[in-house]
Amino acid sequence: MLSDHDDKGASAVRNPAAESGFELVAIRLPVVATFAALILGLGIGVMLSGFNLPEQLLQAASLVGTLWLRALQMTIIPLVAALLVLGLSQMVQAARAGAAARRFLLLVFGVLVAGGLFTAAIMPWLLTIIPIPESASGFLADLPDGTQEVPSILDFLASLVAPNIIAAAAETNMLPLTIFFALFAIAITRLHSDQGERLLGFFHSLANAMLLIIGWVLWFAPVGVLALAFGVGLRSGGGAFAALGHYILIVSAMGGFILMLAFLLAWALGGINPLRFAKAMLPAQAVAISTQSSLASLPAMLDSAGRLKLRSSTSEFVLPLAVAIFRATSPAMNMAVALYVAALAGIEITPAIALAGILVALIISVGSVSLPGSISFVVSIGPIALAMGVPIEPLVLLVAVEMLPDIMRTLANVTMNVAVVSAVDRSRD
Repeated sequence: MLSDHDDKGASAVRNPAAESGFELVAIRLPVVATFAALILGLGIGVMLSGFNLPEQLLQAASLVGTLWLRALQMTIIPLVAALLVLGLSQMVQAARAGAAARRFLLLVFGVLVAGGLFTAAIMPWLLTIIPIPESASGFLADLPDGTQEVPSILDFLASLVAPNIIAAAAETNMLPLTIFFALFAIAITRLHSDQGERLLGFFHSLANAMLLIIGWVLWFAPVGVLALAFGVGLRSGGGAFAALGHYILIVSAMGGFILMLAFLLAWALGGINPLRFAKAMLPAQAVAISTQSSLASLPAMLDSAGRLKLRSSTSEFVLPLAVAIFRATSPAMNMAVALYVAALAGIEITPAIALAGILVALIISVGSVSLPGSISFVVSIGPIALAMGVPIEPLVLLVAVEMLPDIMRTLANVTMNVAVVSAVDRSRD
Protein backbone atom coordinates (compact mmCIF):
# COMPACT_ATOMS: atom_id res chain seq x y z
CA MET A 1 0.00 0.00 0.00
CA LEU A 2 1.45 3.36 -1.01
CA SER A 3 1.77 5.95 1.71
CA ASP A 4 0.44 9.50 1.33
CA HIS A 5 4.00 10.57 0.57
CA ASP A 6 4.17 8.10 -2.31
CA ASP A 7 0.86 9.26 -3.74
CA LYS A 8 2.02 12.86 -3.63
CA GLY A 9 5.23 11.88 -5.35
CA ALA A 10 3.32 10.13 -8.09
CA SER A 11 1.08 13.09 -8.72
CA ALA A 12 3.80 15.71 -8.44
CA VAL A 13 6.26 13.98 -10.75
CA ARG A 14 4.31 12.82 -13.77
CA ASN A 15 7.39 12.04 -15.82
CA PRO A 16 10.77 12.59 -14.18
CA ALA A 17 12.57 11.77 -17.42
CA ALA A 18 10.66 14.37 -19.39
CA GLU A 19 10.96 16.98 -16.65
CA SER A 20 14.75 16.71 -16.64
CA GLY A 21 14.72 19.31 -19.41
CA PHE A 22 16.75 17.22 -21.85
CA GLU A 23 15.30 16.62 -25.28
CA LEU A 24 17.28 15.02 -28.06
CA VAL A 25 17.42 16.20 -31.62
CA ALA A 26 14.74 14.49 -33.70
CA ILE A 27 16.15 12.70 -36.72
CA ARG A 28 14.61 10.27 -39.15
CA LEU A 29 16.09 7.58 -41.33
CA PRO A 30 14.62 7.58 -44.87
CA VAL A 31 13.15 4.15 -44.13
CA VAL A 32 11.22 3.51 -47.34
CA ALA A 33 14.07 4.73 -49.56
CA THR A 34 16.61 2.63 -47.63
CA PHE A 35 14.45 -0.48 -47.84
CA ALA A 36 13.90 0.12 -51.56
CA ALA A 37 17.66 0.55 -52.03
CA LEU A 38 18.24 -2.80 -50.31
CA ILE A 39 15.81 -4.59 -52.60
CA LEU A 40 17.13 -2.78 -55.69
CA GLY A 41 20.76 -3.46 -54.81
CA LEU A 42 20.12 -7.14 -54.15
CA GLY A 43 18.08 -7.42 -57.36
CA ILE A 44 20.75 -5.81 -59.53
CA GLY A 45 23.43 -7.94 -57.91
CA VAL A 46 21.45 -11.13 -58.53
CA MET A 47 20.82 -10.23 -62.18
CA LEU A 48 24.50 -9.45 -62.80
CA SER A 49 25.93 -12.31 -60.76
CA GLY A 50 26.55 -14.38 -63.87
CA PHE A 51 28.54 -11.65 -65.64
CA ASN A 52 32.25 -10.91 -65.44
CA LEU A 53 32.04 -7.35 -64.15
CA PRO A 54 35.03 -5.00 -64.14
CA GLU A 55 37.04 -5.17 -60.93
CA GLN A 56 37.01 -1.38 -60.68
CA LEU A 57 33.20 -1.40 -60.45
CA LEU A 58 33.25 -3.92 -57.61
CA GLN A 59 35.94 -1.97 -55.77
CA ALA A 60 34.00 1.28 -56.17
CA ALA A 61 30.83 -0.29 -54.75
CA SER A 62 32.80 -1.74 -51.86
CA LEU A 63 34.43 1.63 -51.16
CA VAL A 64 31.08 3.45 -51.02
CA GLY A 65 29.68 0.90 -48.59
CA THR A 66 32.83 0.91 -46.45
CA LEU A 67 32.90 4.70 -46.16
CA TRP A 68 29.26 4.76 -45.10
CA LEU A 69 29.87 2.05 -42.50
CA ARG A 70 32.86 3.90 -41.06
CA ALA A 71 30.89 7.13 -40.90
CA LEU A 72 28.36 5.32 -38.71
CA GLN A 73 31.05 3.66 -36.59
CA MET A 74 32.81 6.91 -35.74
CA THR A 75 29.77 8.20 -33.83
CA ILE A 76 29.06 5.09 -31.75
CA ILE A 77 31.32 5.64 -28.73
CA PRO A 78 30.64 9.36 -28.11
CA LEU A 79 26.91 8.92 -28.73
CA VAL A 80 26.62 5.86 -26.49
CA ALA A 81 28.57 7.65 -23.75
CA ALA A 82 26.27 10.69 -23.89
CA LEU A 83 23.05 8.70 -24.03
CA LEU A 84 24.12 6.44 -21.18
CA VAL A 85 24.85 9.39 -18.94
CA LEU A 86 21.54 11.07 -19.79
CA GLY A 87 19.47 7.87 -19.62
CA LEU A 88 20.89 6.63 -16.33
CA SER A 89 20.59 10.05 -14.72
CA GLN A 90 16.92 10.05 -15.73
CA MET A 91 16.49 6.60 -14.20
CA VAL A 92 18.09 7.68 -10.92
CA GLN A 93 15.81 10.72 -10.86
CA ALA A 94 12.81 8.47 -11.46
CA ALA A 95 13.83 6.19 -8.57
CA ARG A 96 13.62 9.20 -6.23
CA ALA A 97 9.99 9.86 -7.20
CA GLY A 98 8.53 7.40 -4.68
CA ALA A 99 7.72 3.76 -4.04
CA ALA A 100 5.63 3.42 -7.21
CA ALA A 101 8.61 4.47 -9.34
CA ARG A 102 10.92 2.07 -7.51
CA ARG A 103 8.50 -0.83 -8.05
CA PHE A 104 8.31 0.14 -11.70
CA LEU A 105 12.11 0.14 -12.03
CA LEU A 106 12.32 -3.24 -10.32
CA LEU A 107 9.89 -4.67 -12.86
CA VAL A 108 11.83 -3.01 -15.68
CA PHE A 109 15.04 -4.65 -14.52
CA GLY A 110 13.36 -8.05 -14.21
CA VAL A 111 11.86 -7.89 -17.71
CA LEU A 112 15.11 -6.74 -19.32
CA VAL A 113 17.16 -9.47 -17.63
CA ALA A 114 14.58 -12.14 -18.52
CA GLY A 115 14.63 -11.07 -22.16
CA GLY A 116 18.43 -11.16 -22.41
CA LEU A 117 18.72 -14.54 -20.70
CA PHE A 118 15.93 -16.05 -22.81
CA THR A 119 17.57 -15.00 -26.06
CA ALA A 120 21.03 -16.17 -24.97
CA ALA A 121 19.59 -19.57 -24.06
CA ILE A 122 17.12 -20.10 -26.91
CA MET A 123 18.79 -18.54 -29.96
CA PRO A 124 21.55 -21.18 -30.42
CA TRP A 125 18.96 -23.95 -30.12
CA LEU A 126 16.56 -22.20 -32.48
CA LEU A 127 19.28 -21.69 -35.09
CA THR A 128 20.08 -25.40 -34.87
CA ILE A 129 16.48 -26.34 -35.59
CA ILE A 130 15.99 -23.63 -38.22
CA PRO A 131 19.52 -23.07 -39.55
CA ILE A 132 20.65 -19.94 -41.32
CA PRO A 133 20.47 -20.37 -45.12
CA GLU A 134 23.87 -20.96 -46.71
CA SER A 135 23.24 -18.03 -49.02
CA ALA A 136 23.49 -15.70 -46.03
CA SER A 137 27.29 -16.08 -46.13
CA GLY A 138 27.29 -13.37 -48.79
CA PHE A 139 26.64 -10.83 -46.03
CA LEU A 140 30.11 -11.47 -44.60
CA ALA A 141 32.44 -10.59 -47.46
CA ASP A 142 35.93 -9.29 -46.64
CA LEU A 143 35.61 -10.18 -42.95
CA PRO A 144 38.15 -12.13 -40.92
CA ASP A 145 37.36 -15.78 -40.29
CA GLY A 146 35.44 -16.85 -37.23
CA THR A 147 38.48 -17.92 -35.21
CA GLN A 148 38.89 -16.04 -31.98
CA GLU A 149 40.49 -16.42 -28.61
CA VAL A 150 37.83 -17.59 -26.16
CA PRO A 151 38.36 -15.80 -22.84
CA SER A 152 38.32 -17.68 -19.55
CA ILE A 153 36.00 -16.55 -16.78
CA LEU A 154 38.95 -14.87 -15.03
CA ASP A 155 39.88 -13.01 -18.21
CA PHE A 156 36.27 -11.92 -18.55
CA LEU A 157 36.13 -10.59 -15.01
CA ALA A 158 39.43 -8.77 -15.49
CA SER A 159 38.09 -7.13 -18.66
CA LEU A 160 35.25 -5.46 -16.76
CA VAL A 161 37.56 -2.65 -15.64
CA ALA A 162 39.89 -0.83 -18.03
CA PRO A 163 43.09 0.66 -16.56
CA ASN A 164 43.04 3.30 -19.31
CA ILE A 165 39.62 4.42 -20.49
CA ILE A 166 41.11 6.31 -23.46
CA ALA A 167 42.90 3.17 -24.64
CA ALA A 168 39.67 1.18 -24.18
CA ALA A 169 37.85 3.69 -26.39
CA ALA A 170 40.59 3.51 -29.03
CA GLU A 171 40.31 -0.29 -29.04
CA THR A 172 36.48 -0.17 -28.92
CA ASN A 173 36.36 -2.32 -25.77
CA MET A 174 32.68 -1.66 -25.18
CA LEU A 175 32.18 -3.63 -21.96
CA PRO A 176 34.56 -1.62 -19.73
CA LEU A 177 33.50 1.59 -21.50
CA THR A 178 29.84 0.88 -20.80
CA ILE A 179 30.51 0.13 -17.14
CA PHE A 180 32.66 3.27 -16.77
CA PHE A 181 30.01 5.60 -18.20
CA ALA A 182 27.28 3.91 -16.16
CA LEU A 183 29.28 4.61 -13.00
CA PHE A 184 30.04 8.11 -14.26
CA ALA A 185 26.33 8.78 -14.73
CA ILE A 186 25.54 7.62 -11.20
CA ALA A 187 28.37 9.77 -9.84
CA ILE A 188 26.95 12.84 -11.59
CA THR A 189 23.66 12.39 -9.75
CA ARG A 190 25.55 12.57 -6.44
CA LEU A 191 27.26 15.87 -7.21
CA HIS A 192 26.10 19.30 -6.13
CA SER A 193 23.16 20.30 -8.29
CA ASP A 194 25.06 23.03 -10.16
CA GLN A 195 27.96 20.73 -11.01
CA GLY A 196 25.64 17.91 -12.03
CA GLU A 197 23.56 20.17 -14.25
CA ARG A 198 26.66 21.52 -16.03
CA LEU A 199 27.93 18.01 -16.75
CA LEU A 200 24.52 16.83 -17.91
CA GLY A 201 24.29 19.90 -20.11
CA PHE A 202 27.60 18.95 -21.72
CA PHE A 203 26.47 15.39 -22.42
CA HIS A 204 23.14 16.65 -23.69
CA SER A 205 24.95 18.88 -26.18
CA LEU A 206 27.31 16.03 -27.11
CA ALA A 207 24.37 13.70 -27.76
CA ASN A 208 22.63 16.24 -29.95
CA ALA A 209 25.82 16.94 -31.91
CA MET A 210 26.37 13.22 -32.52
CA LEU A 211 22.73 12.76 -33.48
CA LEU A 212 23.06 15.54 -36.03
CA ILE A 213 26.10 13.83 -37.54
CA ILE A 214 24.47 10.42 -37.57
CA GLY A 215 21.37 12.03 -39.08
CA TRP A 216 23.46 13.40 -41.93
CA VAL A 217 25.09 10.00 -42.42
CA LEU A 218 21.76 8.20 -42.42
CA TRP A 219 20.41 10.44 -45.14
CA PHE A 220 22.99 8.72 -47.34
CA ALA A 221 21.74 5.32 -46.17
CA PRO A 222 20.05 4.50 -49.50
CA VAL A 223 23.36 5.03 -51.33
CA GLY A 224 25.43 3.02 -48.83
CA VAL A 225 22.88 0.21 -48.58
CA LEU A 226 22.51 0.06 -52.38
CA ALA A 227 26.27 -0.38 -52.79
CA LEU A 228 26.53 -3.01 -50.06
CA ALA A 229 23.43 -4.89 -51.19
CA PHE A 230 24.77 -4.99 -54.73
CA GLY A 231 27.82 -6.89 -53.52
CA VAL A 232 25.71 -9.26 -51.44
CA GLY A 233 23.46 -9.97 -54.42
CA LEU A 234 26.50 -10.78 -56.57
CA ARG A 235 27.83 -13.24 -53.99
CA SER A 236 24.59 -14.81 -52.73
CA GLY A 237 22.25 -14.72 -55.71
CA GLY A 238 18.52 -14.97 -55.05
CA GLY A 239 19.18 -16.72 -51.75
CA ALA A 240 19.93 -13.33 -50.18
CA PHE A 241 16.20 -12.60 -50.01
CA ALA A 242 15.54 -15.91 -48.24
CA ALA A 243 18.34 -15.13 -45.79
CA LEU A 244 16.80 -11.76 -44.90
CA GLY A 245 13.39 -13.37 -44.40
CA HIS A 246 14.94 -15.95 -42.08
CA TYR A 247 16.65 -13.21 -40.08
CA ILE A 248 13.44 -11.17 -39.71
CA LEU A 249 11.45 -14.15 -38.45
CA ILE A 250 14.10 -15.34 -35.96
CA VAL A 251 14.72 -11.91 -34.44
CA SER A 252 10.99 -11.12 -34.29
CA ALA A 253 10.42 -14.41 -32.47
CA MET A 254 12.56 -13.12 -29.58
CA GLY A 255 10.31 -10.07 -29.41
CA GLY A 256 7.36 -12.45 -29.38
CA PHE A 257 8.66 -13.84 -26.09
CA ILE A 258 8.40 -10.37 -24.52
CA LEU A 259 4.87 -10.04 -25.90
CA MET A 260 3.84 -13.31 -24.24
CA LEU A 261 5.70 -12.33 -21.07
CA ALA A 262 3.55 -9.17 -20.91
CA PHE A 263 0.37 -11.26 -20.79
CA LEU A 264 1.89 -13.49 -18.12
CA LEU A 265 2.99 -10.50 -16.04
CA ALA A 266 -0.45 -8.85 -16.30
CA TRP A 267 -2.07 -12.08 -15.17
CA ALA A 268 0.37 -13.10 -12.43
CA LEU A 269 1.21 -9.68 -10.95
CA GLY A 270 -1.64 -7.53 -12.23
CA GLY A 271 -4.44 -10.01 -11.60
CA ILE A 272 -5.91 -9.47 -15.08
CA ASN A 273 -7.39 -12.33 -17.08
CA PRO A 274 -5.40 -12.78 -20.35
CA LEU A 275 -8.52 -12.59 -22.53
CA ARG A 276 -9.65 -9.36 -20.84
CA PHE A 277 -6.14 -7.96 -21.16
CA ALA A 278 -6.03 -8.85 -24.86
CA LYS A 279 -9.36 -7.11 -25.55
CA ALA A 280 -8.32 -3.97 -23.70
CA MET A 281 -4.95 -3.83 -25.50
CA LEU A 282 -6.29 -4.08 -29.06
CA PRO A 283 -6.63 -0.30 -29.66
CA ALA A 284 -3.14 0.44 -28.31
CA GLN A 285 -1.66 -2.44 -30.27
CA ALA A 286 -3.30 -1.20 -33.47
CA VAL A 287 -1.72 2.21 -32.97
CA ALA A 288 1.64 0.58 -32.16
CA ILE A 289 1.61 -1.43 -35.39
CA SER A 290 0.56 1.51 -37.53
CA THR A 291 2.96 4.09 -36.04
CA GLN A 292 5.85 1.93 -34.77
CA SER A 293 6.21 4.49 -32.00
CA SER A 294 5.67 3.97 -28.27
CA LEU A 295 5.38 7.72 -27.81
CA ALA A 296 2.62 8.00 -30.42
CA SER A 297 0.88 5.06 -28.72
CA LEU A 298 0.85 6.74 -25.30
CA PRO A 299 -2.75 8.10 -25.52
CA ALA A 300 -3.98 4.68 -26.65
CA MET A 301 -2.08 3.01 -23.80
CA LEU A 302 -3.75 5.35 -21.32
CA ASP A 303 -7.10 4.40 -22.87
CA SER A 304 -6.28 0.69 -22.51
CA ALA A 305 -5.33 1.21 -18.87
CA GLY A 306 -8.69 2.89 -18.35
CA ARG A 307 -10.48 -0.08 -19.97
CA LEU A 308 -8.70 -2.32 -17.45
CA LYS A 309 -9.99 -0.13 -14.58
CA LEU A 310 -6.46 0.78 -13.48
CA ARG A 311 -6.05 3.89 -11.34
CA SER A 312 -5.45 6.98 -13.44
CA SER A 313 -2.94 8.21 -10.86
CA THR A 314 -0.88 5.08 -11.57
CA SER A 315 -1.20 4.95 -15.35
CA GLU A 316 -0.64 8.69 -15.82
CA PHE A 317 2.59 8.43 -13.86
CA VAL A 318 3.99 5.05 -14.97
CA LEU A 319 3.17 5.11 -18.69
CA PRO A 320 4.98 8.36 -19.58
CA LEU A 321 7.90 7.14 -17.50
CA ALA A 322 7.87 3.79 -19.33
CA VAL A 323 7.82 5.52 -22.72
CA ALA A 324 10.83 7.59 -21.64
CA ILE A 325 13.15 4.95 -20.16
CA PHE A 326 11.76 1.45 -20.78
CA ARG A 327 12.42 -0.56 -23.93
CA ALA A 328 11.20 -4.02 -22.95
CA THR A 329 12.36 -5.78 -26.13
CA SER A 330 15.81 -4.21 -26.32
CA PRO A 331 18.00 -6.88 -24.64
CA ALA A 332 16.04 -9.77 -26.17
CA MET A 333 15.94 -8.54 -29.76
CA ASN A 334 19.29 -6.73 -29.75
CA MET A 335 21.02 -9.82 -28.37
CA ALA A 336 19.21 -11.83 -31.04
CA VAL A 337 20.73 -9.69 -33.80
CA ALA A 338 24.24 -10.01 -32.33
CA LEU A 339 23.88 -13.77 -31.86
CA TYR A 340 22.53 -14.15 -35.39
CA VAL A 341 25.55 -12.38 -36.86
CA ALA A 342 27.85 -14.44 -34.60
CA ALA A 343 26.31 -17.65 -35.92
CA LEU A 344 26.62 -16.31 -39.45
CA ALA A 345 30.32 -15.62 -38.90
CA GLY A 346 30.94 -18.94 -37.16
CA ILE A 347 31.93 -17.29 -33.87
CA GLU A 348 31.62 -19.38 -30.74
CA ILE A 349 29.61 -17.66 -28.03
CA THR A 350 30.71 -18.92 -24.63
CA PRO A 351 28.73 -18.21 -21.44
CA ALA A 352 31.24 -15.47 -20.54
CA ILE A 353 30.81 -13.79 -23.94
CA ALA A 354 27.03 -14.10 -23.72
CA LEU A 355 27.12 -12.60 -20.22
CA ALA A 356 29.14 -9.66 -21.54
CA GLY A 357 26.56 -9.12 -24.27
CA ILE A 358 23.65 -9.24 -21.82
CA LEU A 359 25.36 -6.81 -19.45
CA VAL A 360 26.01 -4.30 -22.23
CA ALA A 361 22.50 -4.82 -23.62
CA LEU A 362 20.95 -4.05 -20.22
CA ILE A 363 22.90 -0.82 -19.75
CA ILE A 364 22.60 0.28 -23.37
CA SER A 365 18.82 -0.20 -23.32
CA VAL A 366 18.64 2.82 -21.00
CA GLY A 367 20.59 4.89 -23.54
CA SER A 368 18.19 4.22 -26.40
CA VAL A 369 15.70 6.57 -24.77
CA SER A 370 13.55 8.60 -27.18
CA LEU A 371 15.39 7.42 -30.29
CA PRO A 372 13.68 6.12 -33.44
CA GLY A 373 14.02 2.37 -33.96
CA SER A 374 16.47 2.68 -36.84
CA ILE A 375 18.78 4.94 -34.81
CA SER A 376 18.62 2.81 -31.68
CA PHE A 377 19.43 -0.21 -33.90
CA VAL A 378 22.80 1.29 -34.75
CA VAL A 379 23.50 2.72 -31.29
CA SER A 380 22.33 -0.29 -29.28
CA ILE A 381 23.44 -3.34 -31.24
CA GLY A 382 26.84 -1.99 -32.28
CA PRO A 383 28.19 -1.89 -28.70
CA ILE A 384 26.73 -5.34 -27.94
CA ALA A 385 28.38 -6.85 -31.01
CA LEU A 386 31.70 -5.15 -30.24
CA ALA A 387 31.59 -6.39 -26.63
CA MET A 388 31.02 -9.94 -27.88
CA GLY A 389 33.67 -9.82 -30.60
CA VAL A 390 31.02 -10.03 -33.33
CA PRO A 391 31.56 -8.16 -36.64
CA ILE A 392 29.29 -5.15 -37.04
CA GLU A 393 29.58 -4.85 -40.83
CA PRO A 394 26.34 -6.82 -41.52
CA LEU A 395 24.40 -4.40 -39.32
CA VAL A 396 24.45 -1.71 -42.00
CA LEU A 397 22.37 -3.96 -44.23
CA LEU A 398 20.15 -5.34 -41.49
CA VAL A 399 19.18 -1.81 -40.49
CA ALA A 400 17.46 -1.53 -43.88
CA VAL A 401 14.96 -4.23 -42.88
CA GLU A 402 14.62 -3.06 -39.27
CA MET A 403 11.26 -1.51 -40.20
CA LEU A 404 9.81 -5.05 -40.12
CA PRO A 405 11.18 -6.36 -36.77
CA ASP A 406 10.46 -2.89 -35.39
CA ILE A 407 6.75 -3.66 -35.66
CA MET A 408 7.25 -6.48 -33.15
CA ARG A 409 9.46 -4.25 -30.99
CA THR A 410 6.79 -1.58 -30.69
CA LEU A 411 3.93 -4.04 -30.30
CA ALA A 412 5.65 -5.88 -27.44
CA ASN A 413 6.93 -2.68 -25.81
CA VAL A 414 3.47 -1.11 -25.74
CA THR A 415 1.87 -4.28 -24.40
CA MET A 416 4.52 -4.67 -21.70
CA ASN A 417 4.17 -1.03 -20.66
CA VAL A 418 0.50 -1.52 -19.82
CA ALA A 419 1.23 -4.88 -18.16
CA VAL A 420 3.76 -3.19 -15.89
CA VAL A 421 1.19 -0.52 -15.01
CA SER A 422 -1.24 -3.25 -13.93
CA ALA A 423 1.42 -4.81 -11.69
CA VAL A 424 2.35 -1.48 -10.10
CA ASP A 425 -1.30 -0.57 -9.61
CA ARG A 426 -2.11 -3.86 -7.90
CA SER A 427 0.87 -3.48 -5.58
CA ARG A 428 -0.78 -0.36 -4.17
CA ASP A 429 -3.68 -2.38 -2.74
